[in-house]
Amino acid sequence: MFSREESKKIRQEFWTTFGKVYPNKWLLYNTKIKDVTLKFTFTTKHAQVSIDIEPFDEVIRAYYFDKLLSLKNILITEFLQDIIFEEFYELENGKIISRLYVELPNVSVHNKKTWKETMLFLHKNMMKLETFFLEYKDFIEN
Repeated sequence: MFSREESKKIRQEFWTTFGKVYPNKWLLYNTKIKDVTLKFTFTTKHAQVSIDIEPFDEVIRAYYFDKLLSLKNILITEFLQDIIFEEFYELENGKIISRLYVELPNVSVHNKKTWKETMLFLHKNMMKLETFFLEYKDFIEN
């Protein structure tokens, strides 16, 4: 078990190392669509690459989720065959968002032996997710 401070340090080390191994200017929060972001997640249980929809207005959240859902076949066949669509995804803080994601289970940010596999997973899948997003951004937005 790690203290809060030790855990924070390990997380920082992982993300710093990831940035050095895979230097890239990721889109992430800079999607130009308010409330729609691309995210990396790496916890003590799994790693995820996702599109998160988290507005305060449920109508807007449903609108963007439906737009992405209408692209499901394209996303699965051309980009990420294992993507999961969750209209109501609960974050650790209890907040409900919509999330489209691919997941690598059984890895831990605290276990450096899983870092190489996780970095490859994050890089490969974010490249695909960004390509999809940029290709269909105008449709998602309008």
